[in-house]
Amino acid sequence: MLLQLRSINAFYHETQVLWDVSLQVNEGELTTIIGSNSAGKTTIMRVVTGLLKPANGEVLYEGKRIDLIPSYKIVEQGIALSPEGRSLFPKLTVLENLEIGNYLKKIRPYRKVLIQEMFELFPILKERQSQLAETLSGGESQMLAIARAMMSKPKLLLLDEPSLGLAPNLVSSLFKTIKKLNLMGITILIVEQHVSQVLKIADRAYLLENGRITLEDTGIKMLQNKYVKTAYLGI
Repeated sequence: MLLQLRSINAFYHETQVLWDVSLQVNEGELTTIIGSNSAGKTTIMRVVTGLLKPANGEVLYEGKRIDLIPSYKIVEQGIALSPEGRSLFPKLTVLENLEIGNYLKKIRPYRKVLIQEMFELFPILKERQSQLAETLSGGESQMLAIARAMMSKPKLLLLDEPSLGLAPNLVSSLFKTIKKLNLMGITILIVEQHVSQVLKIADRAYLLENGRITLEDTGIKMLQNKYVKTAYLGI
């Protein structure tokens, strides 16, 4: 087990948004959290990365608690986040955005190798490397956001709504790339509203409703679940 959340309760000011959330991500797996808007999915990502401290419960990574340490220390442990909305540096070039993702001291010696790996994985970024990030299309921006996260050489990659705002014809290609990253040995936790697409590639899936985990299963079995079909797939 690489990541484990134990009985997490989390608040924004006085409003509780997570209720006794427990989940696990095994090493090598692609795990997804599905659910409607405002269910608390992004809050889970914020808790894992230390951007929001839980009121109760524990977050364990490789068997050690990380909910008590600052965010930069969590990144040093091998966790990287590609956030919802991408949060690129619009006035910097594609290459400069990648270099910023490589700021950890122990990872810097691998910068050139990692950049080449990202250019091989996302060839369009090599073509666009001198362009400002603000000039990229939605699909290209998402590729850059994921590549920037990969520049820290993570063991665990967190993807928060990677398909948000993408044209339908790009979504399928994106999920193929995400699965390819997983097959390369990267453990992935992904929050996603494209339920059918993500469940097809997920090893493990959790359904989050109103801040509570209400269902856990394999991706394929979750895809076949009658409630999920009705409530989230419109079948």
